[in-house]
Amino acid sequence: MREIRWSKPVTLSGKSYVCGFCGRLVGPAFGYPGEATRINPAIYICTYCQKPTFCYGEEQVPAPAYGNQVLHVPHEVSSLYEEARRCMSVSAYTAAVLACRKLLMNIAVKKNAPEGKSFLEYVDYLCDKGYVTTENKGWVDHIRKKGNEANHQITEVCSKDAEDLISFSEMLLKIVFEFPGRIPGTP
Repeated sequence: MREIRWSKPVTLSGKSYVCGFCGRLVGPAFGYPGEATRINPAIYICTYCQKPTFCYGEEQVPAPAYGNQVLHVPHEVSSLYEEARRCMSVSAYTAAVLACRKLLMNIAVKKNAPEGKSFLEYVDYLCDKGYVTTENKGWVDHIRKKGNEANHQITEVCSKDAEDLISFSEMLLKIVFEFPGRIPGTP
């Protein structure tokens, strides 16, 4: 790739993107243009958090986190979920899948499961205690199985698998924490 020479900050044609730092949809018009090329690389400055984002065609660095924030999640669990989401922004798919697998343990333990159990026991615990229905156990167990593959096999984790596991984890967090948290007085 050819070296890009940055000039002084100027007004640029606006670009809309989700900031990889603050997660807000922004449309800054100020930044640092690269040499005029067919793609017009530039560093845009977020209008909300004032941090830089490099845009080169459709590529954006840092990219936004994959998935959605979930409310009413205990800090220890939320920070692990956010870590998995951020892994996706740098194409760290194996790390994202392993973080989702670990989420199963953290969710179960936060809901009073004993520590030191197997991941299958944590999935069973969530089902036995009614956090996951028997009908939904399959997609929750899918998180465990894909995480086991990533941990114990020499196979590449693809972006689709990581995206699925983030989505499944997001839904599990909504079921276990967010939806009950919306009702006043619910633990």
